[in-house]
Amino acid sequence: MAAMREVVFVDGVRTPFGRAGEKGMYWGTRSDDLAIKALQGLLERNPGLPHERIDDVGIAATTQQGDQGLTLGRTVAILAGLPMTVPGFALDRMCAGAMTVASLMGAAIGSGQYDLAIAGGVEHMGNHPLGIGADANPRFVSEKLVSPDALNMGITAERLHDRFPALTKERADRFGMLSQHKVQAAYDRGDIQPDLVPVAFRKPDGWGLATEDEGRRPETTMEGLANLKTPFRPHGRVTAGTSSPLTDGATMSILAGADTAAELGLSAKMRLVGFAFAGVEPEVMGLGPVPSTEKALKRAGLTIDDIGLFELNEAFAVQVLSFTDHFGIADDDPRVNPWGGAIAFGHPLAASGVRLMIQLARQFAQRPDVRYGLTAMCVGLGQGGSMIWENPHFDGKKGK
Repeated sequence: MAAMREVVFVDGVRTPFGRAGEKGMYWGTRSDDLAIKALQGLLERNPGLPHERIDDVGIAATTQQGDQGLTLGRTVAILAGLPMTVPGFALDRMCAGAMTVASLMGAAIGSGQYDLAIAGGVEHMGNHPLGIGADANPRFVSEKLVSPDALNMGITAERLHDRFPALTKERADRFGMLSQHKVQAAYDRGDIQPDLVPVAFRKPDGWGLATEDEGRRPETTMEGLANLKTPFRPHGRVTAGTSSPLTDGATMSILAGADTAAELGLSAKMRLVGFAFAGVEPEVMGLGPVPSTEKALKRAGLTIDDIGLFELNEAFAVQVLSFTDHFGIADDDPRVNPWGGAIAFGHPLAASGVRLMIQLARQFAQRPDVRYGLTAMCVGLGQGGSMIWENPHFDGKKGK
């Protein structure tokens, strides 16, 4: 059997993320138009990419109906201007949709079946709330396979507090506050803006232009968080300040064989080391990234100490803390989400996996002392996804 081919992350962009709902900036914008805009921005930023050489376009969405239906990878590719010869598909693994697409594309490239592929995701949670129109098989509940409230992500987060008493509300509040502060600091440094594709949107009084993430709250304080309601349980510990907000947005990325990227003069911002997905009890779905990360590390012959940067999706603060506690990582470890996370940026479900990759790639360029990074996230219905990446800018003289 031939050796696996080296796979690289060439580039990634995203739309600014908007707050879901009538007051959000994308309320009057179609979901597929967000994906089209992101893909067009990605193609414009990579003029050396021969469009006819793209082997596939995969776009994930959790709620595949209406303007998020009709095989998004194919329709968005055509509407973005790609040749009719380029195929496409849609995929659903809830929050890890785009991560799964990137994993599958990476595997196809690594095995020599593809040379170039587009991996992305989109979610318009304002127009397509999680679970709307779904018809869960009643045997899930009647045969006690899954708790009736396992699809309520906030309740699953409360259960993590129950299971691990050391994960206190105060720790979660502090993590949520610091996420907001770190995101604003990254904006102030100009670290976020280069990878955002501006999007025109309609509003009641005319047109606007989205250039920044809408849900940020840099003024967040511990005092303010302490007084927030706990909507998922009376006297609970999970609040809006320690949860990712409902969000609209799209992400897109290019993956390629390292040889193809070199042939075409494309960048290689990250090298794919490996990936893994794992299942856990749906009632504590936030634990999912623990076994998926352990599996990915074992396959790669690495340990958690080899990871110099972590991009962990902040579905809930307690969920990230359950991961870091398991691996013996401090709450304020500078390797973890150095530019903040989904509590401030927002979490448009299937799109978020590629956002993690976009940020890690830009951090790699600034950190030649770091060799390996991890993108990981929990997934609804009790799953976790993890991808390990290597920094092509790594300088062994500056780091391990």
